[in-house]
Amino acid sequence: MLTHSGLQPHHKELTMSSRISPTLKAISLAVVLSFGTLAHAADPVTDIMQAANAPYRMALYKTNGKSQEEAQQALVQAQQAWNKLSTQVGAKPAAPYDRDPAFVASVAEVSKVYDQALLEVSAGQLGTAHNTLERVRDVMADMRQRNHVVVFSDHMNAYHSQMEVIMIHGNETLAQPKGMLLLTAQAGALSYLARQLEVQASAELSKNAEFAGLLKAVNQSVSNLEAALLNQDMATIKEAMGKLKGPYSKLFAKFG
Repeated sequence: MLTHSGLQPHHKELTMSSRISPTLKAISLAVVLSFGTLAHAADPVTDIMQAANAPYRMALYKTNGKSQEEAQQALVQAQQAWNKLSTQVGAKPAAPYDRDPAFVASVAEVSKVYDQALLEVSAGQLGTAHNTLERVRDVMADMRQRNHVVVFSDHMNAYHSQMEVIMIHGNETLAQPKGMLLLTAQAGALSYLARQLEVQASAELSKNAEFAGLLKAVNQSVSNLEAALLNQDMATIKEAMGKLKGPYSKLFAKFG
């Protein structure tokens, strides 16, 4: 999910012990991805899903803004792209998704999410629609993972999951005994996942100057947090946590 002021509320109810698991989950996924034990995307269904992912990212980005008209336009385009996928492969997908018994249900679930989000945008509830749309990211990621497919978006998602842990729970973590040490460990995990974005980027992405610039900004935001933690500067730490969102959001909107 794009981290923003309307973050999903259920994260706030996590205990300290349960907050560790998203970190471990993100790192575990990144390690699996980095070792290449899953097959990289090279199939027509994933290609169509990735094509549908581009307008989805824009819809997510626009619902994080203030323009109802722009959000609605972006959302309609995202829904149309997904309807194309549903029409072309929704009932009878090609390999490797052809052996996935949950594929049809997943496609239908995304369609329902778009329907709900459109109703919310029409009612002027952009923040609610943004949170609703987060489910699309999760469903697509689950579809790929079930079928042993990896795309760059999966590495973006792994980074995002850890970024959320810090942004949502950072202040609470700092208030715990040895909280600064705990947050330092979480920042280290985020730093690793940020490096994976560079390592796992395709040759085409790596040569893209805009991608390089946006990724540099993401890495700098993490470095700023790590430096603040090393200096044990509480005010600067909190400021750095608040500045993780912007660079990631820009990278996600264009290349996520």
